[in-house]
Amino acid sequence: MILKTVADLRAVARGWRAAGEVIGVVPTMGALHDGHLSLARRARAECDRVVTTVFVNPRQFNNPDDLKKYPRTLEADAELLGAIPVDAIFAPPVEEVYPEGFITNVTMQGVAQPLEGHMRPGHFDGVATVVTKLFGMTLADRGYFGQKDWQQLQVVLRLVRDLNIPVEVVGCETIREADGLAMSSRNVRLTAAGRAKAPVLFAAISRAAEDIRAGHADRMAIREAAEAMREAGFERVEYIELRDAETLMPSDDPRRPRRMLAAAWLDGVRLIDNIPV
Repeated sequence: MILKTVADLRAVARGWRAAGEVIGVVPTMGALHDGHLSLARRARAECDRVVTTVFVNPRQFNNPDDLKKYPRTLEADAELLGAIPVDAIFAPPVEEVYPEGFITNVTMQGVAQPLEGHMRPGHFDGVATVVTKLFGMTLADRGYFGQKDWQQLQVVLRLVRDLNIPVEVVGCETIREADGLAMSSRNVRLTAAGRAKAPVLFAAISRAAEDIRAGHADRMAIREAAEAMREAGFERVEYIELRDAETLMPSDDPRRPRRMLAAAWLDGVRLIDNIPV
């Protein structure tokens, strides 16, 4: 079933909760691919009821043109989700999530500030606000998020911890194409030539991570990864950074889990990826 209002969603969710059923939510912005579907399948395996939200959240876009271009494919998304199947799709209009007079914003610092937070000011405030609302709207027990957006996952983990939100956040493995490219709704905007070059991002950071694990200097390995991407035709490498996996602060301590995160432009499309080091 496709639900459009909070009232309808709450009525269904309350019935599930009254029956003692565990509710899992998979927040998405639609234009679904196998990465999203893997989250829904994981939720299906672990929960009694599964809600997938399909909402293009305007508050997490810095670029109005990017918001306008973001694909909206609810009919196709519903068909894909029906094959899993999920129990409900929550696809509200913007005014249902942010009604007239809405003035509340969840602002985060710390893990939300570097990298994506620096490149896209206000982005994670938009994420934190909508995730807080979606958790409350769905009455979820568990929320499922992909590790491809590693910093977002850490933001949500910190959000539920700091605000005592009774939702278990489940981070799921990044789903990749056969050539290593992390699945993303934005990949469809690549030209055929760009699509052929795109896997270099994953290959370059994977080589850098291997070199660092082998004892090579962090900066040299990262510099070589950026150069490989530029030579492949990437227009701009915004960042390749080695960070503490939890705090996202710079880290040269191999005793703590670390993550290499990258963002770069290709064909006018911004691609991100990350891997453990």
